[in-house]
Amino acid sequence: MSKINFDSYEQNGFFDEMFGANNGIKKHYKLFSERLQKMGWRKLNFLQHSTDRAQLSTGMTFNVYSDNQGIERILHLDIIPRIIPTKDWEILERGLKQRIEALNLFIHDIYNEQKILKDKIIPAELVFSSTTYLPQCKGLKPPNKVWCHITGTDIIRGEDGNFYVLEDNLRCPSGVSYMLENREILKRTFPELFEKLRVNPVSNYTHHLRDMLESLSPVTPATIAVLTPGIYNSAYFEHAYLAQQMGAELVEGRDLVVKNDLVYMVTTKGLQRVDVIYRRVDDSYLDPTTFKKDSLLGTPGLFKAYQQGNVVLVNAPGTGVADDKAIYAYVPRIIKYYLNEEAIIPNVKTYLCDEPEDFNYVINNIPNLVIKQTDASGGYGMLIGPKSTKKEQEEFAEKIKKNPRNYIAQPVINLSRVPTLNEGTIEGRHVDLRPYVLYGKEIKIIPGALTRVALKKDSLIVNSSQGGGSKDTWVLDNQ
Repeated sequence: MSKINFDSYEQNGFFDEMFGANNGIKKHYKLFSERLQKMGWRKLNFLQHSTDRAQLSTGMTFNVYSDNQGIERILHLDIIPRIIPTKDWEILERGLKQRIEALNLFIHDIYNEQKILKDKIIPAELVFSSTTYLPQCKGLKPPNKVWCHITGTDIIRGEDGNFYVLEDNLRCPSGVSYMLENREILKRTFPELFEKLRVNPVSNYTHHLRDMLESLSPVTPATIAVLTPGIYNSAYFEHAYLAQQMGAELVEGRDLVVKNDLVYMVTTKGLQRVDVIYRRVDDSYLDPTTFKKDSLLGTPGLFKAYQQGNVVLVNAPGTGVADDKAIYAYVPRIIKYYLNEEAIIPNVKTYLCDEPEDFNYVINNIPNLVIKQTDASGGYGMLIGPKSTKKEQEEFAEKIKKNPRNYIAQPVINLSRVPTLNEGTIEGRHVDLRPYVLYGKEIKIIPGALTRVALKKDSLIVNSSQGGGSKDTWVLDNQ
């Protein structure tokens, strides 16, 4: 049995989650490191192979829209976990609660009194020009005035070891099913370590999700449905998984009908009233009579039923305006305005291309920056300057000049790294973190997260659609 050691492990100046100075193993990773060294390479590789098979057997697959082959892939789970000590998680928890509270107040304000715009904290034109701002939502007041019930915020740790928010995901955040299934697989892989390290459980997420959805309904017990675009959606596995785990109905737009502004589900026993819809369909496809007229995914009359208070939609339509990457740049000011607090988790420095000074800087420094389209997601509409060609840089420069409002730029942040199994060796790979936040009567942070990992050496792109993988995230409650 060949022994596992980290003598040749290279940190290369990056912040490493497992190793400190001089390759010293950090306290919260010591037990795991000892377990690895006792195991040996043969056993480790066998466990990784077993993990791959377990993912396939449970159907943990997704489709890549840019892949014309239509092949379903697994979101590769690397069995070396990301471990987060209590003190770090407490910072994240406080920062996320602060951010979600402020963003919710912001969304409610811009669709109602618009005080933040009148006080010129954020330019009104920036909000109204956002492709995710919905004028149809003006005057809406969701239950408890909560718009963003489910959030997946993307967080990174920089070279300085500090956490930063990379972007907000308030529309239809995905990935939580992988967090839950990753945990089930890793518990079978390293059963003894969970008790010894006192790893916080995440398995109760779907119970908290169900409780949160029911808390929004005036009827008890509530009939809850998960609205999916259908089997060809990249996250369909997750939609089906969450519906099954919650004991909710999985429906498509064609399975719902609106009569007298009430929403019903078509069943073999006739029509059944629906009280709460956890929708995984984008705003513009929800209701063809209100939004996208040619949508085949939505249900005619659904938005009016929502306006009348006869059904609850989670997340609320219009929430996506806070996902706009240009508005993201103002979130520290939004927090200060509504809560009179400084942001606990800061943003990454951001340049707005529709501001003349920032525009000039970006155009002259594209090779050194990350350029992002403000309404894109999933790693699309993005250019990493140092990794790009001259031709790609010129193409993005033209795009920015044509529509500066649609682009922001940020410095390249060397994400923190976690040791990752790679063809018989263990090497550092860059990671980000997506914790999940539930907001019903109160804000609840699940003590775990989806860690996404860039499987390619030196890559900073962790998105599954761009070849990224995942890790189980262990949040400790004792150190």
